[in-house]
Amino acid sequence: MQTTFFVLAALLYAVCAFLPSHQRLAISAGTAVGWLLHGVALWGDVITPGALRVGFAVMLSAALWISVAAYWLENRNFSLDGLRVLVLPSAAAAVLLPVLFPGNVMPLAGKSVLLSWHIAIAILAYSTLTIAAFHAVLMALQESKLHTRPGAGANGWLAAAIDRLPALLTMEKLLFRLIAFGFVLLTLTVLSGVVFSEELFGKAFQWNHKIVFTLLSWLLFGLLLAGRHWRGWRGKTALSFTLSGFATLFLAYVGSRFVLEVVLHRGLA
Repeated sequence: MQTTFFVLAALLYAVCAFLPSHQRLAISAGTAVGWLLHGVALWGDVITPGALRVGFAVMLSAALWISVAAYWLENRNFSLDGLRVLVLPSAAAAVLLPVLFPGNVMPLAGKSVLLSWHIAIAILAYSTLTIAAFHAVLMALQESKLHTRPGAGANGWLAAAIDRLPALLTMEKLLFRLIAFGFVLLTLTVLSGVVFSEELFGKAFQWNHKIVFTLLSWLLFGLLLAGRHWRGWRGKTALSFTLSGFATLFLAYVGSRFVLEVVLHRGLA
């Protein structure tokens, strides 16, 4: 049943990604239905009796599920068609990953209830900063288009979608709201992982690749917010920090889990 829902959600996302922008009602309705199917399938796949299914595919699929919700809600207040053509194709691909890479089952027996909260907050942090990265990519394309001579740029569907984006300053405000919220969630993820490490994972806190990359990402986003507040950082500086922070965070869990599960064929680590 979960596989069917995953496939249907992927198809709806893909169709909605390429529908003409004037079909707003169809896009909104199709995205909402796809999101609901995606969520039901994720719940059935991840939540098993007395255990949780974890892995890079589940994390990435969940992150894109929340990113689709963020796009859908934001698009009701702003015309973010450019975000649609980035988020929905990515979600269409990510939604199928748990079918191909089921990950590992983590027994919850003897684990603290804090573990579920830690995982939920971590997924929210990844998801919020994922949508911020999509915003940053759009802003980079939008800024590049501003410096292109009229008639010299591309005339494809992506270029048309970028033309319909809000003003660059509005996009920048949205970006920093997302980063601030994601930074708070990431801070909670780091603190809960460090303070409750033994209770969460059954072992004392130890340095590893995931911790190092997560802390480096946290530092990059923290520096960006501080630079924004104290030095007025914006434009290319803000975009560079955002994409660097996201890439580092991606490596912290999704990238490292991909190597462990797919390349090295190892279980939970």
